[in-house]
Amino acid sequence: METTKNTKMYFGRPGSMYGLISMTVLICITAYQVILSYMVLRDDEEHFVEFFIYFGVLIAIEWVYYVVVGIVMNRHVSVELIAFALSSISLFLTASISPGVAKTQFAAIILGLGVFVFMIEFMKSTTRTAAMRLPMAFAAVGLLAFTLVFARYTNGAKNWIYIGGLSIQPSEFVKMAFIYVGAATLDKLQSTRSLTLYILFAVSCVGLLGLMGDFGTALIFFSAFLIMAFMRSGDYRTIIMICAAALIGGIIILMLKSYILDRFKTYRHIWQYINEGGYQQTRSLVYAASGGFFGIGIGNGYLRDVFAASEDLIFCLVCEELGMLTGFLIVIVFCLIALGAAFNARYARSSFFTIASCAAAGMLLVQTALNVFGVTDFLPLTGVTLPFVSQGGSSMICSWGLIAFIKAADTRAYGIKINRPGGSRR
Repeated sequence: METTKNTKMYFGRPGSMYGLISMTVLICITAYQVILSYMVLRDDEEHFVEFFIYFGVLIAIEWVYYVVVGIVMNRHVSVELIAFALSSISLFLTASISPGVAKTQFAAIILGLGVFVFMIEFMKSTTRTAAMRLPMAFAAVGLLAFTLVFARYTNGAKNWIYIGGLSIQPSEFVKMAFIYVGAATLDKLQSTRSLTLYILFAVSCVGLLGLMGDFGTALIFFSAFLIMAFMRSGDYRTIIMICAAALIGGIIILMLKSYILDRFKTYRHIWQYINEGGYQQTRSLVYAASGGFFGIGIGNGYLRDVFAASEDLIFCLVCEELGMLTGFLIVIVFCLIALGAAFNARYARSSFFTIASCAAAGMLLVQTALNVFGVTDFLPLTGVTLPFVSQGGSSMICSWGLIAFIKAADTRAYGIKINRPGGSRR
């Protein structure tokens, strides 16, 4: 693959096509954020100054990032704009529903952006990424094992660590390590021993999550594993065998912990348990439909009074208060992220970036599907968050980390352009 240093502006030059597109997108995002800010601030005099600072700083950071990275550094800016837009929706809804948590959510966005920037620069060196494979694998398994032993049961799953007044979900951080280790291993796969060790690593992660009762996250990990395994082997029979083994493992866990089945007894029967196990989903569907196309405005919804409205039920809360149009756009955005990752992965610098990018995009898409289809009863409600949008610091930081893999696969992120087949360049 021939690479050359880019000598033209990709996204930053105001007069270029990409510059006009990115500037237009950023202006639209900012205008939408101003509207949402007004909705929140007009009804909360007590926290007006505090929230005004959070919202203003977030918007300022977006523009500073665009100027520094897109114009000064001459780098491609794309997926970050999507992350900023989705993160701001999370901040506005969190501030409206749980004012005391807004500070934590704002800090998580800033930390997530820091993780994103760090990972982009760290993965710039392929030698460095390969060297950290084993330490990352041991750290991931160790963190999950620590969680299994010391975490508290929360809503039927043992996946939260409480430190002082903060709650941390370690499995969210392990998602990044899981993709990193898988991509780094399969990139340099030279022996059966390496593949065996990686499979043991993947089984350990998924198995520990199963023992914690966090089947939603376990399914997300398993989906990412399937994507990476298929990209490396291209063998459907191998994928079928892996799925069969996973099914057997899941049955064994359910036999050991039969009480977990009780969490799924209302699946496809939520209207029969309208005031019991189906309480959250039935209310979510009714209130989401009442929001109409454009929503009834932040702070005017009824779903916010239902437990986990800003977390597991966030998609329906968005539909109620911001409108079904916003809800559908969020889903479409994650589909476009996956398509963009698949497209750019063909021109990545190495198979590490190709595998990591597609696995990260697949993980985000599967997690989105589990959240959206779970709350609407197309799938069992597993309690996973909607990336970027749900309230939660661990989830927010992880979401930023995952798009770093997608960003790193795009050679324009490092100011490099490549020759496409046929002589065209980008």
